[in-house]
Amino acid sequence: MPQQPKRVFSVAFKEAALRRLDAGESLAAVARELQIVRKLLYDWRAAYRAHGAAGLENRKPGRKPGRLRVRDAMAVKPPPELPGDLAQAHARIAELERKIGRQQMELDFFRRALHLVSGTAAQAATAPTSTRPSRK
Repeated sequence: MPQQPKRVFSVAFKEAALRRLDAGESLAAVARELQIVRKLLYDWRAAYRAHGAAGLENRKPGRKPGRLRVRDAMAVKPPPELPGDLAQAHARIAELERKIGRQQMELDFFRRALHLVSGTAAQAATAPTSTRPSRK
């Protein structure tokens, strides 16, 4: 099956789509009408919120310069010319930030799990019973 050429959208097109979202139209309806995937609209909205109209410019896909991945950020070490106490303080701060990150991930996981469990418990409480009456 031949691959369709990649569509390139102008900044004006993206801004018009985002104005429609701001006016209250549903994201799915806008995406359907413009014949684009919803993820594009989410990405455009996030880029616009972060960088304004400059965030909507067409850029090459992939990792952007100046951005660190989480793994790369964890590997950042304080400069070696720091005095011993300051280097230890930087190491301790990095360790605590990693710990906070892990705890936040755990909290998010348990919040989602609780939401799922409480949702199924509520459904079970309101569900009608379907047992047959006993015959004696």
